[in-house]
Amino acid sequence: MSKNPAKKVLIVIAHEIFRDEEYLQPKEILESAGIKVVTASISLKPATGKLGAIVYPDVLLQDSQAGDYDAIVFVGGSGSRNYFHDPAAQALAKGAIDNKKLLASICSATGILAAAGVIKGKRVTSFPAEAEMIEQHGAHYTGQEVEIDGRLVTANGPAAAVAFGQAIRKILLKE
Repeated sequence: MSKNPAKKVLIVIAHEIFRDEEYLQPKEILESAGIKVVTASISLKPATGKLGAIVYPDVLLQDSQAGDYDAIVFVGGSGSRNYFHDPAAQALAKGAIDNKKLLASICSATGILAAAGVIKGKRVTSFPAEAEMIEQHGAHYTGQEVEIDGRLVTANGPAAAVAFGQAIRKILLKE
């Protein structure tokens, strides 16, 4: 696979209870392709995954701008629900759409995109608990492992983490 150091992805994690594999596996897939990964959260103090991963965020969520990245990725886990109504998370999702960036979410984090109003009319998947919310916001919930609709990539949970990372990488390396 060709290296493309010009590509830069922002991965947003909850400060507590993000899904470790939904962060670590796509990050490894992207970095192995030469894509720079920057991690954002609401604090620069160590963030803790549900399974115990400790991650040191690079930037604050509230200081992040979609225009600075080729893709914005929201990681799931129950902690991601704290971002459903977070103005900075919603602004980032809207900014990705406005700037024609790749926008991706996995597991419960698709609820952030629903609350931000950026998935209306799109085919998406997520953790099943968010299906009703997604449909209430005008999207078509498919329940698939990974769903790609234009520049929107969504996945249903931890078991889809590798396929999710591969889908993001494939799109970014085609550009």
